[in-house]
Amino acid sequence: MDRLKDKILEFRKASRFRVIPVMLIPVALGALGAYVWDGDLNMWLLLLTLLGSGSAHLFSNMINDLWDYKNGTDKEAHEMKDVISTNSGFLTKGIWSVRKFAFVTWALFAVAAASGIVLGIASGWWAFIFGALGGLIAYFYVAPPIRFGYRGKGYSEIAILLSFGVLPVTGSYYVQTSHLDYRALLLSLPIGLLTTLILFNHHFLHWQADRQAGKKTLVVVWGEKRALVFSRTLLLLAVLAHLACAVAGIVPIYSLLALLTAIPLYSVYGKLKEKNASIAYAPLMGASVKTTSQFGVILIVSLVIQGLIL
Repeated sequence: MDRLKDKILEFRKASRFRVIPVMLIPVALGALGAYVWDGDLNMWLLLLTLLGSGSAHLFSNMINDLWDYKNGTDKEAHEMKDVISTNSGFLTKGIWSVRKFAFVTWALFAVAAASGIVLGIASGWWAFIFGALGGLIAYFYVAPPIRFGYRGKGYSEIAILLSFGVLPVTGSYYVQTSHLDYRALLLSLPIGLLTTLILFNHHFLHWQADRQAGKKTLVVVWGEKRALVFSRTLLLLAVLAHLACAVAGIVPIYSLLALLTAIPLYSVYGKLKEKNASIAYAPLMGASVKTTSQFGVILIVSLVIQGLIL
């Protein structure tokens, strides 16, 4: 039993399981949109969607670690002074062999693909297409020949908005209803932008190592000052998108309480200078994750209440 617990703990660390809420929250929101707007909620389909999406997200984490290790990005992050490494460390520290790491990575992909096929059969093939698009984005984020996460033209930010906003929310809604609705697309924007903000702020922690390895994130291309302005802009866009959803009646008016979660994050920006040590960005990253999670939970609760009222 202890050995099994150790293996589970290893898997959780290798896959960075702790951040899985950023994928599960959008999936729940899409399903709850179907519940509130159409009166549809099949719990078995929701559970399968959560399983498939969660597996796809963990696959994304691990395939990124695998390719960053091969490309030398993770090695630079570990060796450079004043750089915070955010990968699992299972490859750079030799905890797992590349072969074992790759096996677990592709096993997660298999679970995600199987879930997508079943959902496609049950709800319509658009469900599979949504999942396939997410898988392609996850793989080619750092994998050759595309490697759009290295190109520094905003491709990675667009990819995250799609992968953690548009695709899981609209896809989950489609699984429940077998049709698409503009409301699902609009609902995806606030949570998608907040998740994009997490990834963007994540780059501040090791942008010097990224630059050394040739990974041209927007932080590398723009520099800290301009990147911080864009970071604040992403937060503002998320707030405005949520306000628009409330005004349009897509979410209940009391869901605006979720905006209070942005206050601690906004206060962190005031403590940063134009140039900062990597460690100075750790509170920004932590606040970004906390705001996104709390915002998502409040929005989920709001939609559940709205569904029960209606």
